[in-house]
Amino acid sequence: METRGRRYRYVGTAELKALVRAGGDGRSIRSSADFGQWVSALSPDELAEPFTFVVDGGGVLRLAPRRSEHVVCAGGGEVLSVGEMSFREESGRWVVEEVRDQSTGYCPDVSSWPSVAEALDRVGIHRPSGFTHEVVFRRCRSCPEFNIVREEGFVCVFCGEDLPQGWNVGEPG
Repeated sequence: METRGRRYRYVGTAELKALVRAGGDGRSIRSSADFGQWVSALSPDELAEPFTFVVDGGGVLRLAPRRSEHVVCAGGGEVLSVGEMSFREESGRWVVEEVRDQSTGYCPDVSSWPSVAEALDRVGIHRPSGFTHEVVFRRCRSCPEFNIVREEGFVCVFCGEDLPQGWNVGEPG
């Protein structure tokens, strides 16, 4: 399995990282059979909400209930992408309804999409051509807080300084 792209390390709080257990809590989905077994055990209420997802460092999709922490789902390791994902059944097959790169623990770049696409293609789940909602993260170089950029406003909400155009969350700060 080819794994390419940037690897994202956990940048969130130590309290959440302390919840990590060996191997992680995310269900590894390596095949359509894995997905079928996982999804068949879910209730309609569970399927109505998005799931926490990570694409781990080996390119494997891991899924967990929405309120799960990404770092716990990933077992504390580096990821190729991370966010939330919802599914629906359409004409007898499963499709991704929505997928977003929202994770304040990893703050991935929107360029992590190809890792998600490859993981979903490997499993045989129909997907959109990109994130259905992109979350743009930047670290302020002045204060060095993490920011979510809204409406192309590359300005730190904490100190008012300009934010870099390129992803920089993994830089020391």
